[in-house]
Amino acid sequence: MTYTLTLPEVGETVTEGTIEKWLKAPGEKVAKYEPIVEVNTDKVNVELPSPVSGTVVEILVAEGETVPIGAELCTIDQVAGETPAEIAPAAPSEAPEPKEPVAASTRERTDRSGPNRATPRVRRVAEELGVDLARVEGSGPGGRILEDDVRAFAAGAPATAQAGADEEAVPVSGIRRTIARRMSESAFTAPHAWLVVEADVTELVKLRLAEREAFRERTGVDLTYLPFTAHAVSQALRDHSYLNASWAGDQILLKRRVNLGVAVATDRGLLVPVVKDADRLSVAGLALAMSELGEKARDNKLQLDDVQGGTFTVDNTGAFGSIVSMPIINLGQAAIISLEAITKQPAVVEDDAIAVRDVVNLCLSFDHRILDGHQAGAFLTDVKSRLEAFAPGSDID
Repeated sequence: MTYTLTLPEVGETVTEGTIEKWLKAPGEKVAKYEPIVEVNTDKVNVELPSPVSGTVVEILVAEGETVPIGAELCTIDQVAGETPAEIAPAAPSEAPEPKEPVAASTRERTDRSGPNRATPRVRRVAEELGVDLARVEGSGPGGRILEDDVRAFAAGAPATAQAGADEEAVPVSGIRRTIARRMSESAFTAPHAWLVVEADVTELVKLRLAEREAFRERTGVDLTYLPFTAHAVSQALRDHSYLNASWAGDQILLKRRVNLGVAVATDRGLLVPVVKDADRLSVAGLALAMSELGEKARDNKLQLDDVQGGTFTVDNTGAFGSIVSMPIINLGQAAIISLEAITKQPAVVEDDAIAVRDVVNLCLSFDHRILDGHQAGAFLTDVKSRLEAFAPGSDID
């Protein structure tokens, strides 16, 4: 009996997925619930388990191809009498922005006739753009023509640049391609405006120094400045609802929950896991939650729920020594704040005396469709005040 594996629903708002890697080849055995393929969605990479036991017969979608939910992926010679299981994809990262939804009945199968192989979707794009597929060099596995190849050809540029003698061509990963797509869409869709304020965190530095060792011994987690910033931000968002919002054409959606996205740099690219209801957590609680999500991100173990539902994002660019940055807003949110490096600077204090203080820049990029400068400035001032209020003796639990 032949079983046809299709791309299941893998999360809210996800309408399609890109085949990242086949874990089984035709002729290989696969056990029920054993991962058979990695699929790159707009949220994470998911490992799709096989609903049946048997032998893989045919791969219907090549690596690198994008197909809609419900598309046929492969056929399996199923063990007789076995009932297919209801499968729930297991997720290890982040990835492609959904394009226009395609009906599940539209099956994306590779055209295996002729030297230029392309899916029906790619052929439709080529027809719309007036591109002769016979003239397009495919950059996909086995020379398959991908949608990017067609669009690049139509724009008059090769999809894959040929490296010169003094260059090295590095293939773009699915995650890197997704980051590029999402950041480009955000940058060109949302009119970004930018503000920066300077905060005197001398007392916060003293507090962290006093608590750091005991906190590490108690929890096994290093107490960085990020959870203090996350606490200040999440509390301020309660009073500045338009920072915790999204643009919806003729509406602005104010979010009732404060779900804080925290940018995490990994070898695979920038991921943004989400701390749910961050405004309900203490500094210590935020430190533990962010440490756990950071480890999962770096170990490629994020689940779909870990990256969904973010309403505002915090980026710790100061960890790399940056003192000023202009972050791009996470698509679908109103703003993003970056915590820069804390530096020692001379400052004028009481009675016009000069003292050395610990100072940090807080940089805010915001969507000018949703927010005006006075709203963004009021929010930044609130975050600054909350950070400056931390001092030795402040409760972090």
